[in-house]
Amino acid sequence: MAAVVAAGVLAAPFGPGQAEAQTAKGQTFSGLARIDASATAAEDRRGGVDLSLGLSQGVPFRVFTLTEPPRVVVDFQEVDWSGLSADALTTADGIRNAQFGTYVPGWSRLVLELARPMGVDGVAMDVDEVSAAATLAVALRDTTAEQFAAKAGAPRDARWDLPAPTPMTAPDSKDSLAPLLIVIDPGHGGIDPGAEAEADAGLVQEKDLMLQFAIELGEMLVRSGQFDVQLTRDDDYFVSLERRIALAHQAEADLFLSLHADSLSEGRAHGTTVYVLSDDASDAASATLVERHERGDLLAGSDLSHVDDRVTDVLLDLARQETHPRSEALARALVTGLKAQGGDMNRRPLREAGFSVLKSADIPSVLVEVGFLSSPRDLNNILDADWRRRTARGILNGLIAWRIEDEATRALVRQ
Repeated sequence: MAAVVAAGVLAAPFGPGQAEAQTAKGQTFSGLARIDASATAAEDRRGGVDLSLGLSQGVPFRVFTLTEPPRVVVDFQEVDWSGLSADALTTADGIRNAQFGTYVPGWSRLVLELARPMGVDGVAMDVDEVSAAATLAVALRDTTAEQFAAKAGAPRDARWDLPAPTPMTAPDSKDSLAPLLIVIDPGHGGIDPGAEAEADAGLVQEKDLMLQFAIELGEMLVRSGQFDVQLTRDDDYFVSLERRIALAHQAEADLFLSLHADSLSEGRAHGTTVYVLSDDASDAASATLVERHERGDLLAGSDLSHVDDRVTDVLLDLARQETHPRSEALARALVTGLKAQGGDMNRRPLREAGFSVLKSADIPSVLVEVGFLSSPRDLNNILDADWRRRTARGILNGLIAWRIEDEATRALVRQ
């Protein structure tokens, strides 16, 4: 006998943050639910796809769809994905790609990229009254692109918003200048792992390496007394590209510094590279990286349907006219600082590309590719604590040099 916990296109019987849930029969569940890979599958059916997700126990969930590309998103109260492979969910012709992992603290997300528009025709979670094991069944059925778009969209619920990160504050400085606030953005996170590589200790992921480096860099900047620091994320959870920019504006940041360590199969890319915003990428490799960053956001289930292209155009114009020269000067100072520390620099260390996180209208912004995980030399560098310290020192020295130059330049402009 099974108890039906919820059914419908959108099912969220329990709000985020609750530690336990009850079924319709009053059963209480606690602890972390596990995905049962043996009971999880996606199968083609006439006119659609049937999705079954096995769980060790019932959990709160919600289901919705997104466009561009067509996707179905399933959010759970945090679950353990161990043992599940994306291959188990892409055997159906109607499923093009699958990605899963932590979304926000306490909540997990599954995103399925669909091969064609398919609407959610039915959702039900059945819970066994004896074992408490659960199965979430989602029926996807073919629909037109227009009908799919009309019903798509992420539910707006303030309870799912991440809290603002706590800033790292500089101690009292003897310098008469007040500390500048730098927002450091460790790339990727949660459901979006970024680049991956095999190291001696096993698989390493860009999201973890950049979070570690961001924390180390932030601590060094704060100790200098010249900078306060806020991270866009301080743990392993997903933050959309749009929210990263919003956090910088919310904090009234003076600078925005995004950290990445991508992987490029084409060519032999290696070494540290500093990027500033441009409509057009300065080279093919940069264009590839931009596409990869944006796609990571889509696969993590970001809803970009409400973004106004006209607003984006205005922001870009403002960035060119007022902020872009300061960003370029910042990038040059960082390259100089990194080189002075003996950093392993890319053959073209200063480049331009259209990364979304650089599109802030009034905050000087740069993106630092610390290295490439596809390069064994870069990977070994990033895993080396002494190399990271020297790289952080190079960034600090570059920031200090930029600050002095920027103050002098702005003083001349004011005159």
